[in-house]
Amino acid sequence: MNEISIDLETFSSVSLKDCGVYRYIESPDFEILLFGFSVDNGPVTVIDMAAGEEIPQEILDALTDDSILKWAFNAQFERLCLSAYLGIKYLSPVSWRCSMIWASYRGLPLSLEMVGSVLNLSEQKLDEGKALIKYFSVPCTPTKANGQRTRNYYYHDPEKWQRFKEYNKRDVEVELAIKEKLKNFPVPQIIWDEWTLLDQPINDRGILIDMEMVENAITIDDKTKAALMDRLKAITGLENPNSPLQMRAWLRDNGIETDSLDKKTVAELLKTASDDAKEVLLLRQQIAKSSVKKYTAMENLRCEDGRAHGCFQFGGTKTFRWAGRHIQLQNLPQNHMPDLEQARSLVKAGNYDALTLLYDNIPAVLSELIRTAFVPPEGMKYIVADFAQIEARVLAFLAGETWRIELFKDPKADLYCASGTKMFGVKVEKHGENAHLRQKSKAAELGLGYGGGRGALLNIGALDYGLKEDELDPLVQVWRKSNPHIVSYWWDVDRAVKKAVAERTSTRVGNITFTYKSGMLFIGLPSGREITYVKPHIGVNQYGSESVIYWGQDSTKHWSKVEIWGPKVVENLVQSLSRDLLVNGMKNLSDCRIVAHVHDELILEAPMDMELSEVCERMATVPEWMKGLPLRADGYECQFYQKD
Repeated sequence: MNEISIDLETFSSVSLKDCGVYRYIESPDFEILLFGFSVDNGPVTVIDMAAGEEIPQEILDALTDDSILKWAFNAQFERLCLSAYLGIKYLSPVSWRCSMIWASYRGLPLSLEMVGSVLNLSEQKLDEGKALIKYFSVPCTPTKANGQRTRNYYYHDPEKWQRFKEYNKRDVEVELAIKEKLKNFPVPQIIWDEWTLLDQPINDRGILIDMEMVENAITIDDKTKAALMDRLKAITGLENPNSPLQMRAWLRDNGIETDSLDKKTVAELLKTASDDAKEVLLLRQQIAKSSVKKYTAMENLRCEDGRAHGCFQFGGTKTFRWAGRHIQLQNLPQNHMPDLEQARSLVKAGNYDALTLLYDNIPAVLSELIRTAFVPPEGMKYIVADFAQIEARVLAFLAGETWRIELFKDPKADLYCASGTKMFGVKVEKHGENAHLRQKSKAAELGLGYGGGRGALLNIGALDYGLKEDELDPLVQVWRKSNPHIVSYWWDVDRAVKKAVAERTSTRVGNITFTYKSGMLFIGLPSGREITYVKPHIGVNQYGSESVIYWGQDSTKHWSKVEIWGPKVVENLVQSLSRDLLVNGMKNLSDCRIVAHVHDELILEAPMDMELSEVCERMATVPEWMKGLPLRADGYECQFYQKD
């Protein structure tokens, strides 16, 4: 026996969607219903565990034998469910392999059903699976017709149960077919090592939550929203001020015509609204603040050990960066309050009265405090370290923009000042001479690195930086003139991609390779991995120009044709290599307790005597494959997570 392919059907009264698999398997009623498996890609066997059948001993032995590979689609689920079954916390991930990660690495969707469809497999996932899972795998509503039962067992509908077993068998067959289809495009060992030695241990370790604070934050939010709603009803006389229809009608009666009540529109309406209308709009804004959802997600995800597990999806994006799950740590509100610790202590104590006296906008306070619900264990501290301007550094390095590379070698240098000085030909200082130009430079740096123009500047909020509409186009031109090597790099990459696809050949720009093979474009990175684009071809873009079109998931997660061009490919390259540099930093700190990572930032539970400077130095050690890159990490220490 060399490997086993596994698929499970399970039951738990805990919601897998809301609470994640770690909480799911902690439910007292969790059980494995069906165990489908194939040994060494042979015929599939289904063990009906719900009906009393038992897993063969040789298979049980294999589950704890790290010399035998265990395959599954979304293998974290199978590994953790089998951990619970075996009474182990948790099975080592070292010998597990995930065909979902394989699919993602090769540019395919993260859904078994979609992968089967895209690969045009002869074996497809059965459509009725969702209905069968709903019937057997989750609690049911007690009714007179079902005898008031809260769960459907296999004997309640033998015909459905037989189809459920066929569904389980088919899932293993689809997983086997995926492996067969992709066998000529394997995942490199470095990726499996990242998943088994970094990602899964971090998810298994989890991050500690201050539940006293979370529970009081939810209670305070409920009280606040009720008070705000009462105030809104008193002012407007509306039965339901949350209704957009009723609210637009009230605003119209008070001199404000609007078709939308989204955040941006309300911000504009506030500039000219009368006092009453302004108060109503501000109250509605506060009620709409969704901070409590994050606290609720923490409450749902918290396991018996007080920690939230499973917050990170390995390879969840096109560039193979991590995606957030459940709490979404990659999308937490920032905190700018000068009295953050005081506000946090009041919320943790549940002191609603003091909060209402000290703060005008309690939902905003709760929003800024979300990060602070993550805490280190007693006797430890957080060390939070992140790369300084990582994307700007990688872009400059790839393009050979010498003035930027030299600038980044100086730890005291300010990119926005230096860029402003180069762009405008006058000295720009952060709090001194020509300081106003720094804001323009900042807007340019944030918006223009990947071929963007006026639209990109508007998208990053350039007008909020003090720029005027007629300044946008000139700013684009002066930034590009100041960064000629970056601009050249965009179009060198564009030509290389088009040549590789059109001529079905291999090309190179610097240390990046572009290879068309077997209907796919592979971009080889110096880190040793690839970015894959499925079925690329030369087509015509929305502007009527020649462009490379490939098949992938669009912004709505649908499988469709997606356009790429030089600057977009450069963005993917930069973000991919920034991700790989973070992985390198994680490897350098693998002997530490990394509990979370957010974009280019690592969060460590550290002993009180661990030095911040050592962590930053180890994190920013440049790998051989990016030798010469001026990499730097900065950080801070804290007793609850925050944004420094």
